[in-house]
Amino acid sequence: MSDRTRDFSTIGIIGLGTMGAGIAEVFARHGFDVIGIELNDADVERGRQHLTNSTGRAVKRGKMTEEEQGELLGRIRLSTSMGDLSGADLVVEAVVESLEVKKDIFRSLDDIVGPDTVLATNTSSLSVTEISTATSRPGRVIGIHFFNPAPVQNLVEIVQTVVTDPQVLHDVQDLLHTLGKNPVVCGDKAGFIANTLLFGYLNHAARMYEGKYASREDIDAAMRFGCGYPMGPLALLDLIGLDTAYEILDTMYKQGRDRLHAPAPILKQYVTAGLLGRKSGRGFYTYEAPDSPVVVADAHTPSADDAPQLRHDIRQVGVVGTGTMASGIVEVFAKSGYDVLFVGRSQVKVDGVLATIARNFDKQIQRGRATEEAKAETLGRVRGTTSLDDLRDVDLVVEAIAEDLAIKTTLFENLDEICKPGAILATTTSSLPIISMARVTSRPQDVIGMHFFNPATIMKLVEVVSTVSTDEAVTETVLALCDKVGKVAVKCGDRAGFIVNALLFPYLNDAVRMLEAHYASADDIDTAMKQGCALPMGPFELLDVVGNDVSLAIQKELYLEFREPGFAPAPLLEHLVTAGYLGRKTGRGFRDYSSR
Repeated sequence: MSDRTRDFSTIGIIGLGTMGAGIAEVFARHGFDVIGIELNDADVERGRQHLTNSTGRAVKRGKMTEEEQGELLGRIRLSTSMGDLSGADLVVEAVVESLEVKKDIFRSLDDIVGPDTVLATNTSSLSVTEISTATSRPGRVIGIHFFNPAPVQNLVEIVQTVVTDPQVLHDVQDLLHTLGKNPVVCGDKAGFIANTLLFGYLNHAARMYEGKYASREDIDAAMRFGCGYPMGPLALLDLIGLDTAYEILDTMYKQGRDRLHAPAPILKQYVTAGLLGRKSGRGFYTYEAPDSPVVVADAHTPSADDAPQLRHDIRQVGVVGTGTMASGIVEVFAKSGYDVLFVGRSQVKVDGVLATIARNFDKQIQRGRATEEAKAETLGRVRGTTSLDDLRDVDLVVEAIAEDLAIKTTLFENLDEICKPGAILATTTSSLPIISMARVTSRPQDVIGMHFFNPATIMKLVEVVSTVSTDEAVTETVLALCDKVGKVAVKCGDRAGFIVNALLFPYLNDAVRMLEAHYASADDIDTAMKQGCALPMGPFELLDVVGNDVSLAIQKELYLEFREPGFAPAPLLEHLVTAGYLGRKTGRGFRDYSSR
């Protein structure tokens, strides 16, 4: 492969829908001459409107001047004749996701463009290799998958086939860098990087809703507030279009035969019924009108009249534990006006919790977000002890000790003996079966999960987990209590992973499998998910923060519970844990942090 980069000056774009017009705008904005091709004059005019409207919005927002807009549009020539592409150095096809339509286009281009012209498809799910068979020079064919809207989204997936010329790949990478894009390179597999990982997660969320494990609102709130995702999975499916999601999953399943990509039956039912999401005005949610983002109430929307109420009188809260999570929970309740009694194993640990809360307040006071009065009031409501027996009068006790079932069940046996009748016994476990703790007590109806997220003082989400034995009044009380202390509570049943971990960790495991298969690099996978899906962290960044040992333990729990072959921990994850590469806490995980 030579270091000489091909000279791209004229770019052909076939298809001027939202995506094609956006790609044309990107090239024209960077000084390239663009020839845009559509089927007929009406479609050409529609493409012209897309370009005018998009650049017009940029002018309104001050991103370009009217003069720059005029120059940009002047570099784009629109036509209905494929023959006008004869002088193009690169042709990008952005038409409907139909293999036959795309192959027909590539077949036609063979007789029109020069022998060195690079031919690219913007497909998001079809086989680039199969498309390339329609031309006599498949080595010059490559996938260039822009994300919508192309002028705004910086991620581009470059898809190389087994016969793509390495020089073509090199030239296209350089070209995309000149456009200010971040190209990631991957092989020709349905879904590429972003869609493969994203749609497995979305499909799992659809199945979770279909199984009535949690409401659509709670599933979406869990991922927004628990993981910092910009949208919940069901709202995102509505935005993408359930028909589009079904087609992408179906294509991925047919190619890879991974059960996790077999479309959830509910998707097929919605599509058949014409409930396609936002574009049709109804999908998982109901919208004000077709193409409107405004969600309106429907038969599934929770009524304000049914808002959870405190069915038990909660005045004093007990917390067992002195770690980061326990300290945060103590602070949350005390700040909200509750008297809190917490139990530690030693006076040193008890003093440590009080010092942590005081230090947190001092930092907030320094930044003008709290006052000395608020600090004094909060600490005045907190009392520490080293004796479990002191919990005899609390109305609710929250256990936040080591994630070890034997230790927790022993604690619940003690709490059952100590706490007054009617006191609610809660566990913050993130992965252990709550019913195992409930069954060792004489009051399983009063045992519930309150899964706070770390750090508890900042993270808004609490998963409220009921067992088959939990009394409804207890569940309702805990939901109402979460609201009173400023948390977003989501309700679910007692099974491995609850909502967040059950959706998050299979996605992380899929990313490890992708890396293990040498399909793409860790950096490219992280970039694809952060920039293509607007996630706050890439999967490998997140795994190294969470800890690979913690991730492996959760993945094992999910696999044991669901017996889903795709949930089996990726061997690479197990190998890293065996080697002691646990992530940031050991200085090495998927990346090496020792020299940083």
